[in-house]
Amino acid sequence: MKPASPPTNVSADAAASVPCKSKRGFLKELLGVGASATVIPIMPVQAAMNEQPPRRPGMSGKRFGMLIDLRKCIGCQACTVSCSVENQPPIGQFRTTVLQYEIDKDDGSAPAMVSLPRLCNHCENPPCVPVCPVQATFQREDGVVLVDNERCVACGYCVQACPYDARFINRETQTADKCTFCEHRLEVGLLPACVESCVGGARVIGDLLDQDSEINRLMAEHKEDIKVLKPGMGTSPRVFYIGLPDEFVDEVDGQASVRLVPQL
Repeated sequence: MKPASPPTNVSADAAASVPCKSKRGFLKELLGVGASATVIPIMPVQAAMNEQPPRRPGMSGKRFGMLIDLRKCIGCQACTVSCSVENQPPIGQFRTTVLQYEIDKDDGSAPAMVSLPRLCNHCENPPCVPVCPVQATFQREDGVVLVDNERCVACGYCVQACPYDARFINRETQTADKCTFCEHRLEVGLLPACVESCVGGARVIGDLLDQDSEINRLMAEHKEDIKVLKPGMGTSPRVFYIGLPDEFVDEVDGQASVRLVPQL
């Protein structure tokens, strides 16, 4: 729902002509009129600034995460295409991407090419949730972070708060948009579109609370090689990588074709 326009019978000249003390009351009255004209239902939460509000129901007893093996990713963009077909974002906007990076070598030889899949990290402590002024961005009990399009006012606070460049304002819906782990597919026993279409089998999604799940088995097998993006942010991301070069752990940004030079 978009905020209502200010009352048309109030002019800037009228406001400027009101004495200072009266102007405060005038502005309060104006804001009261605007607020009454914009009805946005807000769920009661008990969370202070920068604290996580209570999670909403999801798939009970589960906590979803994704593991991406960069050794198997060939940069084919099948995941990007299948995600776009499944979720229909506007042309030129993507919920998941595979960006190509170069890492310059110290010996002057040809740069190493790295394909890095990017998507919402469905963090354990998502910074996008507490900054939303209308509680449109929320986290379910199974860890999936979603956007309620009926509430979102496209303020962009969540876009700015995300350290992984995983959000955007959808040009068609004028609401925040991002990867949802294809929760509508998970709920009926299907894999997310990006996982199902990955020709190299680089993406695995699963329940982190199930010790016998494939994702937990692989993470235990490659325990020493598991990394996440920007661990220092304290978000506890639930998208894990195998084979992630150290240069990407803290330095990677959201731009494609970036040359990352190893620090000496």
